[in-house]
Amino acid sequence: MQKARIKLESQDCKTLDAVCTQVKDIASKAGVEVKGPIPLPTKKLKISTRKTPCGDGSDTYEKWELRVHKRLIEIQADDRVLREVMRIKIPASVNVEIELG
Repeated sequence: MQKARIKLESQDCKTLDAVCTQVKDIASKAGVEVKGPIPLPTKKLKISTRKTPCGDGSDTYEKWELRVHKRLIEIQADDRVLREVMRIKIPASVNVEIELG
């Protein structure tokens, strides 16, 4: 058995949690050890821009924020379970990294 570390990233928390539950369901049906989903710190990207492009008037700013949510799942699995995990339909908004170690 080998250890697989799955990192998931997304801007939408609900789709991220849905993919995490699918991975946990597959692992629990196979009867392998699962740790997670461990929530990692959310990355916040902040941008503030000036509302008026010409500079006339008062100084008013718009603030924009993008949040990237992250989860980590560790599975003690064999090739069969990892193939099942790779067959999951993953939305385009979710980023997946799998490390084998």
